[in-house]
Amino acid sequence: MEIDTDELTVHDNEDEGQYEIEYDGRLALLAYFRTGDRVVLVHTEVPEALEGHGIAGRLAQHALEDARAKGLRVVPRCPYVQSYLEKHPEYADLVDASI
Repeated sequence: MEIDTDELTVHDNEDEGQYEIEYDGRLALLAYFRTGDRVVLVHTEVPEALEGHGIAGRLAQHALEDARAKGLRVVPRCPYVQSYLEKHPEYADLVDASI
């Protein structure tokens, strides 16, 4: 199965506190919560059948771009997001590890 992650739509489910991608009846998510002018990225979850296709990266990228657009600082508590940030220094200016 080949998945074009650029074609996937990320939905911000504010009620659940998570960014979501639904694909082939499966839900991948990046859980977060807001505190003041910060968004704390807590946990990334991708169903096993969708692993290895860049979906977690798409979620992380969207969350970071959304934070930038909203003028929020990012607190990366999720190990995946921390790893993503190490590989994408263009988002370093968003990081606030004070919480």
